Amino acid sequence: MGAILLASAYYRTNPASLMTEAANRFLAALTPEQRAQATFPLEDAERWNWNYVPIARKGLALREMSAYQKHLASALLAAGLSQTGYIKAVTIMSLEDVLRVLENDNGERRNPEKYYFSIFGTPSETGVWGYRVEGHHLSQNYTVARGRVVDAPSFFGSNPGEVRQGPRAGLRVLAAEEDLGRELIRSLDDGQRKIAIVDPKAYPDILTANSRRAALKGQPSGLAAAQMTAPEFARLTALLEEYAHNLPEQAAEARQEQIRKAGRNVWFAWAGGVNRGDPHYYRVQAPSFLIEYDNTQDGANHIHSVWRDFTGDFGEDLLQEHYQASHGK
Repeated sequence: MGAILLASAYYRTNPASLMTEAANRFLAALTPEQRAQATFPLEDAERWNWNYVPIARKGLALREMSAYQKHLASALLAAGLSQTGYIKAVTIMSLEDVLRVLENDNGERRNPEKYYFSIFGTPSETGVWGYRVEGHHLSQNYTVARGRVVDAPSFFGSNPGEVRQGPRAGLRVLAAEEDLGRELIRSLDDGQRKIAIVDPKAYPDILTANSRRAALKGQPSGLAAAQMTAPEFARLTALLEEYAHNLPEQAAEARQEQIRKAGRNVWFAWAGGVNRGDPHYYRVQAPSFLIEYDNTQDGANHIHSVWRDFTGDFGEDLLQEHYQASHGK
């Protein structure tokens, strides 16, 4: 009986199971024409063609779906995120309506239903496949291999960073990402801050942009976690956990394991001003992962943030393990 209960709990909480079920239910609800739009072979080059700007994409957009299909698409998005992460994602999507009003757009460029769903390979709990949910300021790229899940690159953005007028005034979707980073840089003493601030001027965007593989030139820069006091390191850990907890429990635990393995072998770098309203940028770099964040555009009210794995983006680590185990390659 105990084994049955444990297996039942595993099924309910394992993200690969939930993703597989959600993906298959979504695909079953599509017409043949829609399914052709939404599906690609696993090795299709489109899987690595990710972006976070408001451009047309391949895949099936929400605005091309019926009402019940949209519900199933939302379930697929929710399967890959924690409750917190899902709230961030759908709120980011809703900001397109704010931009539509601010920019007097006709609803074509700024549209909360211009978010595209793409499935790569055949959804299976034991097989290898992936899916992507992407549009303006949202790009979640999932790979599932033999019951294990990775979401990288994982991008969340917010424009405006803070809604400053209208009925939604005061809304800050990525408030924690901004505030925790600023709390850390402001907690450092003058000597530490001099090391952490790598440029007095904030960069105009995240440095890795939408590259297929995350890479930064040279050695890690900024302040090493080994040079932080216990309270400062606790602030850095809180910032890292904010990014980890965008995912469901088991997938978040995998990110937290990366954080634990890195220990104090982590660097925190800042560019720009340290007061709220100043254009600013930060990154957290460890041997296996990278976080980048910027808030510089539109009067420093336009946020980009991303979690990337140096060798695990698009599930490369998982796929390599799978092929070695299954095919001896």
